[in-house]
Amino acid sequence: MTDKDEDTKINYGKLDPRLLDVLACPVSKCSLTYDAQTQELISKKAKLAFPIRDGIPIMLVEEAREIE
Repeated sequence: MTDKDEDTKINYGKLDPRLLDVLACPVSKCSLTYDAQTQELISKKAKLAFPIRDGIPIMLVEEAREIE
């Protein structure tokens, strides 16, 4: 396997870190942080945690859970 093959390899179980550069909270429009342990994207300003399922962020407010 070449380095190029390794770069294009898809990992459906983990979030692609490049997504953090383009995703924003749909409520606050602020940046998100990734919590690898819970597999969630965290919006500190909106106090919401958006789930990540099979490497895909679910950015629906009704799917998010409230955090303190």
